[in-house]
Amino acid sequence: MKNDTKELIRYIFVGGMTTLVNYSVYYVLLKLNAHWLIANSVSWLGAVLFAYYTNKKYVFKSSNESKKEFVSFVLLRLVTLLVETGCLSLLIDLLHIQPMISKIVVSFITIISNYVLCKFKVFKKEGVYCG
Repeated sequence: MKNDTKELIRYIFVGGMTTLVNYSVYYVLLKLNAHWLIANSVSWLGAVLFAYYTNKKYVFKSSNESKKEFVSFVLLRLVTLLVETGCLSLLIDLLHIQPMISKIVVSFITIISNYVLCKFKVFKKEGVYCG
């Protein structure tokens, strides 16, 4: 099996686990009557911390300098958080779709965006410029 295929399979597995962390925290906070925006922000933070560690160690097997890589990872994930928050606001506040269903729908956009950003901006091989 080619390395890119193995990497994609690992990313899908780790992404599934990250999504589980994200959804679980979001769901629990909604059940505790937290506003969807607070629930989403806290679940995002938990998912980002989990995703950074697992992507670095198991998916991209990066040996790059951790502090710089972590800052890049968080900053790029902030971009997807902003997009996600905007989409959730549209679905929940304007279209009145249930928060959990909205989160699932919006996740398709964020999962794809996160993979592309991680692959080509955060965990790129040292000395290789990916754009």
